[in-house]
This record gives sequence, structure tokens and C-alpha cells, in this order.
Amino acid sequence: MQDIAEHELSLSRIINAPPEKVFQVWADPELLIQWWAPLPYKTSQAVIDLRPGGAFNTTMHAPTGETHENFGVFLDVVPNRLLVFTDAFREGWIPGGRPFMTGYVTFEDAGNGATKYVARALHWTDEDKQTHKEMGFDEGWNAAADQMESLLQRL
Repeated sequence: MQDIAEHELSLSRIINAPPEKVFQVWADPELLIQWWAPLPYKTSQAVIDLRPGGAFNTTMHAPTGETHENFGVFLDVVPNRLLVFTDAFREGWIPGGRPFMTGYVTFEDAGNGATKYVARALHWTDEDKQTHKEMGFDEGWNAAADQMESLLQRL
């Protein structure tokens, strides 16, 4: 059996907000669209149905005018603690075409009103992992996390 870590990209940081607030900016579509895409990309729409099998769809726009629609579902939801989602399926467990990744996000109380935030992208193949890395995973997911933290400070 292969070790999934060999197909994983991740980021981990301490966010200066409690887990409930960090979870909220993931769970509320109006909040998610404010930080989800790293600038200069923008997110115009998010559909979030927080239950296993519920939709997790986003529409992002590149500065070049391209539109990127991402369709997926939640696999697991533990309020204020865990979100797991994938593009392998669409709502209703309809196969989503060629799967690219599963997202695994944890929100852990770090004390003093802070959260240990870990976001993992688990890929089916090393090639998919490399593609995601070349797409700018590190820069993009860290920029989005910075934007998320900035939003949290305004809430």
C-alpha cells in the first residue's frame, strides 16, 4: 500500500482567531468568496452544502479573463474541527470526471484564541501533485490563507 503523504501538498500555520471563526469563513459562501482565490484571481460564487455528499462548488476568475469552475462534494464535516472535500464527485455522488485532489482541512484550538490551521491537498498520483505544485500551490494557498486571516481580523 502506498503512502498518501508522497502525493500530498500542505500548509500549516497558527491563525489568530478561534476555530469557530476560522471554520465560519470556510462554511459561509459570502465569506469564502472574499478570500478563496489568491489575488489577482477572484471568486464570484460559492455553493456550500455542509454535509457528506453536499456540494462544494466555486467559480474563480483569472486576471486574464478565464473562468475556472470547480465542482465537488464534502466527504466529511465536523463543525469547527474538520472539512474534507473532493472533486472526484459532484453533488448526488455523480462522478466528477477525472479526479484531481481531495482537500483535508483541520481547525485545532491552539490556545489564546488562536487556531492551528492545516490545509492538505491529497492527490491520486505524483503527476497530479507535481501539476498542482507547478500551478503555484505554495504561493496560492499561502496567499489565500493570508487573505483569510485578514478577513478574520475584520470580523
